[in-house]
Amino acid sequence: MSDFVRGLRLWLSPQRIREEGDTPDYRFSLANERTFLAWIRTALALVGGGFAVDQFLPDLRWGVRVGMALVLLAAGALCALRAVNHWVRCERAMRRDEDLPVSRFPTLLSLAVGLVAGAMVLVVLLGWSG
Repeated sequence: MSDFVRGLRLWLSPQRIREEGDTPDYRFSLANERTFLAWIRTALALVGGGFAVDQFLPDLRWGVRVGMALVLLAAGALCALRAVNHWVRCERAMRRDEDLPVSRFPTLLSLAVGLVAGAMVLVVLLGWSG
């Protein structure tokens, strides 16, 4: 079974993580859960921001408004999916006594949010409307 399929099965059956290696110090597992929850809070904030842009900026040009909203909504969805993937990968690494995995996702998320924030700065400064 490929590593991807095994990891995906752990998303849906997290109790199977016990089959991987040795149980780490519970404090590390709890820290991993707190990180997961932080990613979920970020995802919820991005989704909320996407809806807010769409609902509360009706005078903004349709394409600009929808574009910014979709970037935030997509970032929120990806962030939520990445949260569970990161939790599984870190938990497996701790149980196997391996280095924790690294990811480019935080950089990509930061760029997406920065792009939307920059567009919103332009909207505010230039007073664009529909």
